[in-house]
Amino acid sequence: MSKRIAFIGGGNMASAIIGGLLRQGFPLDQIDVVEPFAPARDRLASSYGLTGAATPDAFLAGADLVVWAVKPQTFRQAAAPVQAHTRQALHLSVAAGIRSDSLSRWLGTERVVRAMPNTPALIGKGISALFARPPVHQADRKWVEQVMASTGEFLWLDSEEKLDAVTALSGSGPAYLFYFMEAMTTAGTEMGLTREQAHQLTVATFVGASALARSSSETPRVLRQRVTSKGGTTEAAITSMDDDDLPAQLINAIYVARNRARELGDQLGDA
Repeated sequence: MSKRIAFIGGGNMASAIIGGLLRQGFPLDQIDVVEPFAPARDRLASSYGLTGAATPDAFLAGADLVVWAVKPQTFRQAAAPVQAHTRQALHLSVAAGIRSDSLSRWLGTERVVRAMPNTPALIGKGISALFARPPVHQADRKWVEQVMASTGEFLWLDSEEKLDAVTALSGSGPAYLFYFMEAMTTAGTEMGLTREQAHQLTVATFVGASALARSSSETPRVLRQRVTSKGGTTEAAITSMDDDDLPAQLINAIYVARNRARELGDQLGDA
């Protein structure tokens, strides 16, 4: 990856990608960042020795790839002063919700890729789904793969509308797991463990179960059944959750998140 990359936005996701690129050996002097907020620029400087610009300017014309890591609500406004300099570049958006039709119009190019990462990207353990508009050629795809591999795993989608499902499943998914971890930690403290003990046990359980699921050829259902002895404690807990219809509630919540992603695409895009 010897080309030049410009980041529009220097927050957490941009920082995750920049950190991953630098660990891969990407040259610091081939990275530009436009970040209007001084505290975010200061964090980039202290973490990576990277000097960001407060506003976009003609230096962006040298970018081969532009990574859009701005809030969806501010994307259109941020694109206006940038697109005159970057129409020749490949564009990669990690902003949730905004569809590639809108991105293409705002950026003045068809070479647009959308990515839906998640927050474990901050430690190189994320997973991203990718969708490319038809004019994005194979070499562009390979370059995007190299960039996103710096944050963890990735997969390509053949339909952009599936990104809404990805947003609901893996994009928001870490929050669902943290939600369960909160509840388990609270239960542990209520039953006499210290909060530190309950937290350690809960986090280690999630880490271990995830590692087991990854390394096993068996489905999560089979793995769960192997832990659930008839008449035992696990069966009692699972029966209680089934009686409360917890699986259906969780599935419904993911559909709600998917529908909200669609609404955001409608609201933040343009006709």
